[in-house]
Amino acid sequence: MKKLVRVAILVCVSMLLFSLVSGCGANKTPQDANADQEGKLKIGIVQIVEHPSLNTIRESFVNELAEKGYQDGDNIIIDYQNAQGDQTNLKTICQKFVNNQYDLIVAIATPSAQAAVGETKDIPVLFSACTDPLEAGLVRNMEKPGGNVTGTSDAVSAEKIMELAQRITPNIKTIGALYNSSETNSISVINNLKEYAKNNGLTVVEATVTNSSEVQQAATSLTSKVDTIFSPIDNTIASAMPVVSQVANKAKIPVYVGADSMVKDGGLATYGINYPVLGQETAHMAVEILKGKNPGDMAVKTMTDIDIYINTATAQAIGITIPDDILKEAAQTFGN
Repeated sequence: MKKLVRVAILVCVSMLLFSLVSGCGANKTPQDANADQEGKLKIGIVQIVEHPSLNTIRESFVNELAEKGYQDGDNIIIDYQNAQGDQTNLKTICQKFVNNQYDLIVAIATPSAQAAVGETKDIPVLFSACTDPLEAGLVRNMEKPGGNVTGTSDAVSAEKIMELAQRITPNIKTIGALYNSSETNSISVINNLKEYAKNNGLTVVEATVTNSSEVQQAATSLTSKVDTIFSPIDNTIASAMPVVSQVANKAKIPVYVGADSMVKDGGLATYGINYPVLGQETAHMAVEILKGKNPGDMAVKTMTDIDIYINTATAQAIGITIPDDILKEAAQTFGN
């Protein structure tokens, strides 16, 4: 009888141990999950706001990294965070990346880059779509940035865009400048616009905003004062571009902008950069950094792929005929 009891006890113990071992294998603890991620490079991507140009950069960046052998979930971990246009969110996101000791921070747009640079002097920061990195205080020199920072610039020439504007709408005398006065990248381009205007006997009337809720009123205030509206690659205006287009179309005012996505969203035309290429170039720089190159020794890359983008639906809405030679030159037309 005693022997049977001992056997029964041994069987129960064995079954219990088997159950515990099997359970551990089937249900991983958080520590087990973290262990699975060991050895993978961690990349934090921070974006100031959702809008097509910035999204295109991010998507192109991630796809190009994969082409170069850096696949999310395979040998790298990509943590994408969007600040929804909130500076406090930007700071919190960048602090998280730093506290978790990420291997690389990719900051899309100038406010994102400024937030990232403000949180770390050690982790490499790679910016993208920063119009004027010098004016924004991100780098000391475009050829040799110094520190832990470098990236790609989406600088466009207000002069080139206005030359295009004069070809499409040649009777422009007064230009309305619509932009966020707190965005360094916008101020730089508007200064370029003012210089062009001064050299060509034109007048610039400014309407500035601090957030997207002010865009409609600012755009409306310009329509009775100007012949055309110009907006640079401004994150706030870009996110509210359909509103600007609606106001301007009603007043039959052409809107010239700094980015192809802003044309797609209703702007009349731009002479702008190719954002998929910008994302790819940013990825190429990221690969070099992940392989050990010091960002401070890598020159900031300014894009040279500049193309004409036209919105033919907007042209029709405001009663403007786009010259055939410009349509032939355009890399892309929207609204067909």
